Amino acid sequence: MNMDFIEALNEIEREKGIAKDILIEAIEAALISSYKRNFNTAQNVRVDINRHTGLIKVYARKTVVDEVLDPRLEISLDAAREINGNYQLNDIVEIEVTPRDFGRIAAQTAKQVVTQRIREAERGLIYNAYVDKEEDIVNGIVQRQDQRNLYIDLGKIEAAMPLGELMPTDKFKQGDRVKAYITKVENTTKGPQIILSRTHPGLLKRLFELEVPEIFQGVVEIRSVAREAGFRSKIAVYSRNAEVDPVGSCVGPKGMRVQTIVTELKGEKIDIVRWVENVEEYVANALSPSKVLEVHVFEAEKMARVIVPDYQLSLAIGIKGQNARLAAKLTGWKIDIKSETQAEQEYGRPKSESDGMHQDSVSID
Repeated sequence: MNMDFIEALNEIEREKGIAKDILIEAIEAALISSYKRNFNTAQNVRVDINRHTGLIKVYARKTVVDEVLDPRLEISLDAAREINGNYQLNDIVEIEVTPRDFGRIAAQTAKQVVTQRIREAERGLIYNAYVDKEEDIVNGIVQRQDQRNLYIDLGKIEAAMPLGELMPTDKFKQGDRVKAYITKVENTTKGPQIILSRTHPGLLKRLFELEVPEIFQGVVEIRSVAREAGFRSKIAVYSRNAEVDPVGSCVGPKGMRVQTIVTELKGEKIDIVRWVENVEEYVANALSPSKVLEVHVFEAEKMARVIVPDYQLSLAIGIKGQNARLAAKLTGWKIDIKSETQAEQEYGRPKSESDGMHQDSVSID
C-alpha cells in the first residue's frame, strides 16, 4: 500500500464521516489475523501502518527471558542486548518480520475491512436517522409482499409492515404510495430494522397533529385515542385556550381537516369528543353520537352507569358493542349502558322528560 491508499482513506473520512485512524486501526487488527493465517504462525505480532506513507511493517513481539522455551514467543537476554543493550528481563522486543509478498495480502484485507466499515457506518447513519422517527409517520412505496410482511421502500432503507398491521380496508399493490406509523426501530446484526403499522392508534394521533395547526402549535391537545382500525375511532381533545374550540379545530372548515384523515384511513369513521375533567360529562361525550340522559359514577369500581333514551340504546352500544367498547377505551372507565325502561325496571328510576346531558362531540363518517 502507498500514498494512494492513504488518500483513499482521507476521501472516505471526508465523504462517509469515518475517521481515518479508526479505519487504519481496524485494518491493522485484521492484518494480524491475515498474517497468522497465511504464514501459519502462532507468533505474537504487531502490524504498523504509517499514517503518512501507507508503508506496512509486521513486527514479532518476544518477551526477554533467561531461558528460551518457545522461540516464537521468547528471546534470550543476550540476543536481545545484541539488538539494544538497554533491554532487561521481561521487556518486549519487536523484530521486523514483514514478508516480501505481504503487500498483496494487505491490499486485499484492507479492501474487505474498509468495505465492511463503510457498510457498518452507513447502517449506523440510517439507524440514527430513523430511531428519532420512532412513533412518527413516514411515506413510502410498496415494493413487495410475502406471507408475513408488506415491504415498503422509504428511500434509504426497506421497512417491513406485518400483514396484521394492515387495516382490513387496505389494498396495496406494488408501486402504491403509503403512509405508515413507525412502531419500532432496531439495530440488528443485519442492519437497521424498521417496523411499520397502519392500525396503531398513534397513526391517527399523528395524522391529526399534521393536519390541525392548533394541535401542532400546542393550543389543542390530544388527551386520548381509541381505535378499531378500518372501522371506527374516537379521539378526545382539549383546548388550552378557552376561546379555541378543540372539536371545531379538528373538524376544520367545512369538515376538510378531518375528512382528509378519513380519506387517508380509507373511510374509517372518527368521533371527535371534547375532553373534560368531569367524568360524567366526559363519559357522555365519549358515547357520541348517542344522546345520554344521565351518568352515575362509581369511583371504587371505576365504573360509570349510563342511561340513554330507549330509542338510543342500540346506537349507544353500537354494532357488536363497538361504540361502548371504544368509549370505555377512550375514557379508561368501565361503562354500563341502560335504556330508560331498563333503568326504571331495575332501579325504579322515573323516565326523564329532559333532553339529557349536554354533550360536546362530533361524529364523522
